[in-house]
Amino acid sequence: MRGRRKAREVALKVLYSLNFADIDVNEALDVFWGNFAPPKQAKEFAAILVEGTWNHREEIDALIAGCSENWSLGRISKVDISVLRLAVFEFLYCRDIPVKVTLNEAIELAKMYGAENSGAFINGVLDALNLKLNKENAATSLD
Repeated sequence: MRGRRKAREVALKVLYSLNFADIDVNEALDVFWGNFAPPKQAKEFAAILVEGTWNHREEIDALIAGCSENWSLGRISKVDISVLRLAVFEFLYCRDIPVKVTLNEAIELAKMYGAENSGAFINGVLDALNLKLNKENAATSLD
């Protein structure tokens, strides 16, 4: 699983850069690959994460905004919002990855690249979002 952790780090870096550069996702990935050469497995998974996260960011941002009490998206640091987006994409679209793994990986990324309290902040938002998604799924399955 070391490859997936590396892929998440790569994805975080590319997603972070997309907050500042007005370029296409594929162009951002090409720039990254031109400067760094991750293992093939990490490269493939990172591309899936970046493209999926960026292409679904409106939906993902709406979910994050609904679970981050007293924090507008504009107030969340670019590192933290990138970590959150990545994790929420995994929650929604990577069903083969256990939620606990996604949560732990997101917290570790936040601790490595974010501010002092980023890990706790990410944990709180993702816990709230996971609870909300579980309730929605339970309600849908009862219909």
